[in-house]
Amino acid sequence: MLKTEDFTYHLPAELIAQEPLPERDHSRLLLFHRKTGELEHHFFYDLPSLLEPGDLLVLNDTRVLPARLFGRKKNGTGRVEILLLRSLNDSTWEIICSPGKKARPGAQFIFEEGRLEGEILEVLKSGNRIISFKTFGNHLSSLLNELGKTPLPPYIKKELQDKERYQTVYSRENGSAAAPTAGLHFTPLVFKKLQQRGIDWVFLTLHIGLGTFRPVKTEFIEDHQMHSEYYSISGAAVEKINQTKKAGGRVIAVGTTCCRVLETQCDEKGLLREGKGETDLFIYPGYQIKATDALLTNFHLPRSTLLMLVSAFAGRENILRAYNEAVRLKYRFYSFGDCMLLI
Repeated sequence: MLKTEDFTYHLPAELIAQEPLPERDHSRLLLFHRKTGELEHHFFYDLPSLLEPGDLLVLNDTRVLPARLFGRKKNGTGRVEILLLRSLNDSTWEIICSPGKKARPGAQFIFEEGRLEGEILEVLKSGNRIISFKTFGNHLSSLLNELGKTPLPPYIKKELQDKERYQTVYSRENGSAAAPTAGLHFTPLVFKKLQQRGIDWVFLTLHIGLGTFRPVKTEFIEDHQMHSEYYSISGAAVEKINQTKKAGGRVIAVGTTCCRVLETQCDEKGLLREGKGETDLFIYPGYQIKATDALLTNFHLPRSTLLMLVSAFAGRENILRAYNEAVRLKYRFYSFGDCMLLI
């Protein structure tokens, strides 16, 4: 059995990117050849030249909700912060509340002097809460856009000046608590160059939960309970993916989120079917990748399920060697950092 401690590496704190680069596509790109183990160093704007005509990119079009709200107890003064995790219906959400002792069932909160109110309905075993919102005739999404703050990962300490920099340029489906960070490097110019080279793309949706940032705490990785996330993939996207495979092209997942959806929705031959639902697929070494031919991904936290996924894709020792090389050459890590292309 694989131990969680086998998925660790040393990362100096100064290599954790605290803000995005001025130009999205100027991030560095570490190219890893799985067959030979060879490493190459590029920039993201080189991506079109690193792929082949007939390849197909699969991108996650989820959009990060401005899901952090600050308020106080109704008829009280205690300040609270809530983070929206998952929509159960138009007015009811699963949340994290801090401090939790103020959020017992029946507790009522007020935000922005009464423009939005919420009542705790239930405390879950995980410690998360279920809250019901009262919006006074407004749509919750419009109130969030006005009142909410972008929920940056806990390792980013610097406040983001332009919240659109924590969105991909193609984001459109509201619902994530975190960005699909492999897609943050794309620009309209990169897409134009991809198109000119005969490389196409399709979209799917996976709404990312905060479980993506939580390290695995069990001794053995098989004992970890994977978090569940909502996804959908259309018939049109599936048709293009399957056609690409049959024509001998490569299906390139942009991010671990896309890889999880592809692997959830494929058969033993790697062919896709349309669908939607919740996936808790946990991909770690030993899992046989079937639908994903190449993977574009950022650098991930030690002991994380994402590091385990890329290790399943390219081999744990290979990935740790590549990460150590990236550390040596001072690549930028995590959400606003540089990326890898595994082919």
